[in-house]
Amino acid sequence: MLGRMYERENCSAARALEIVGERWSVLIIRNAVFAGMTRFSEFERRLGIAPNILAKRLADFVHNDLMEVVETGESGRVYRLTPKGRELGGIVMALSAWGDRWAAPDGAPVVYRHEGCGGTVTTTTECTGCSERPSVAEVRAAPGPGATPEQRAVMTARG
Repeated sequence: MLGRMYERENCSAARALEIVGERWSVLIIRNAVFAGMTRFSEFERRLGIAPNILAKRLADFVHNDLMEVVETGESGRVYRLTPKGRELGGIVMALSAWGDRWAAPDGAPVVYRHEGCGGTVTTTTECTGCSERPSVAEVRAAPGPGATPEQRAVMTARG
């Protein structure tokens, strides 16, 4: 999507951006997850996206196993989210929360609700060790199992 791979970056965020790091991609995923859209014509009409761009994004989603194409007989084909694609809904929710705080002067345009009880659903950061919810300022990056020796040295030096 971004037009180049980040060969020099050993970073999961950079890799994820290669798949969904374009505004149309995020909006297509948003509409698939939270509006239940599955048809090319629905995405095209609701988003106002050019058909060639939409076709490319959907093909990329199918290629990257975020969606699958299902032939429905008389009514044509639909694009259904895979579990991998549906999980991106959490990213949309987190991005929406940031937008509600910093870019929505009249308040949140959408509230996410739990189907089971109707309560508001939020995204949070929680420590698996102590269950505290630290602010981002209290979070430090540490080398993971896929870190390169260089990354380990840099992160270890920073503490």
